[in-house]
Amino acid sequence: MDYLHQLQWPAMIVTILGVWLIASQNQRSRMIGFWFSLFGNCLWIIWGWHVQAYALIVLQIALAFLNIRGANKNDSK
Repeated sequence: MDYLHQLQWPAMIVTILGVWLIASQNQRSRMIGFWFSLFGNCLWIIWGWHVQAYALIVLQIALAFLNIRGANKNDSK
């Protein structure tokens, strides 16, 4: 079995959970969601590299950058 090919399912679950937590009003939950979201980006990048989905890799890098930017703007308030 090709385990890297199956990585898309945990990546999807981690990403959805991360975004769900980011939408929380609790600051601790938002921070956990931030890290889950970044971990999901990494999983998608690994899977995208494996299947040669280069547009997905660029998308995940952009989403990670935007997530980090949003967290920095949120911390500065």
